[in-house]
Amino acid sequence: MTRRPLLLQLLALAALAATALPRAGKAQFASSVYPVKPIRWIVPYPAGAGADIVARTIGTQLAIDAGQPVLIENRAGGNTALGAIEAARAAADGYTLLSADNGMLVFNPALYRNLSYNPSRDFAPVTLLGRLPMVMLVGPSSGQKDAKAFIEDARAFPGKVSFASAGTGSPQHLAMELLEREAGLEMVHVPYRAAAPALADVAGGQLPVMMCDLAASRRFIQSGKLRALAVAHPQRLKELPGVPTFAELGMPRVEAAALMGLVVPASTPGELVSRLQQSVANAIHNPAVQRKLAEFGVEPVGDAPSQFAALLQGESARWHPLIRDLNLTLD
Repeated sequence: MTRRPLLLQLLALAALAATALPRAGKAQFASSVYPVKPIRWIVPYPAGAGADIVARTIGTQLAIDAGQPVLIENRAGGNTALGAIEAARAAADGYTLLSADNGMLVFNPALYRNLSYNPSRDFAPVTLLGRLPMVMLVGPSSGQKDAKAFIEDARAFPGKVSFASAGTGSPQHLAMELLEREAGLEMVHVPYRAAAPALADVAGGQLPVMMCDLAASRRFIQSGKLRALAVAHPQRLKELPGVPTFAELGMPRVEAAALMGLVVPASTPGELVSRLQQSVANAIHNPAVQRKLAEFGVEPVGDAPSQFAALLQGESARWHPLIRDLNLTLD
């Protein structure tokens, strides 16, 4: 009488195991073969822009490593909003990536009262691809060769010195506003539609100064059309070893960079986010990729999702009060 119930129990356990094993095997198989189709990488800037070059450089190596094509899709417009909306609506399956800079993730939420996307709600951070450190630049015709002398002159003539930027609310603009605050300056902001025309006018002497990332300004510096006076970075840049940091000039809080990151739709499974981060980081750390990024003026990173998330929180806490104090809005 006792054997039959025991036999039934054993049969039941065997049946349960038989159904459970295929499920576990299927889940493990699905995870192990990712990716099984092309990866779509949305860049919210036009082809040839800095973010596009970074995405294509990393994406090329990622495609080699993953054995699947990485298709760069340029969705420029709306101050990155068009690309952001497209990515937010995509399936959260690990096959849609979005290049997301600090303009999209940090500045826009403070600059727009009615933003068409919500960075914290719509996206999950994957990794910081790289930093583009800001450099204070003057044209040769300005005669300025020393950052301290420039700051002293600007302080002596409040409201008389103008500076160019890549646009209101851009990292280049806010970096100079931060310098103004820390150095006690009062300068006039002249926004452009992009960094290139602003750099050209500073090089041509139409405006005396601007803050710009090294990637955009590198060729101007190398050709002697612009002179770098100081870098808004914790350490001197190896590309500009003779140029001091603002910390060396007594202004340690003047740190700024254009940040290029990678995000995916918010409900993407954590396992896929982790797997994707590892794959992208491996591509970034490939020596050939690192050389190309360095040549472009990008400091490669490839950190963990949690580190990227913490960076974004810290950047929001640092820049949002300045944006509010300046009463900056873009809508």
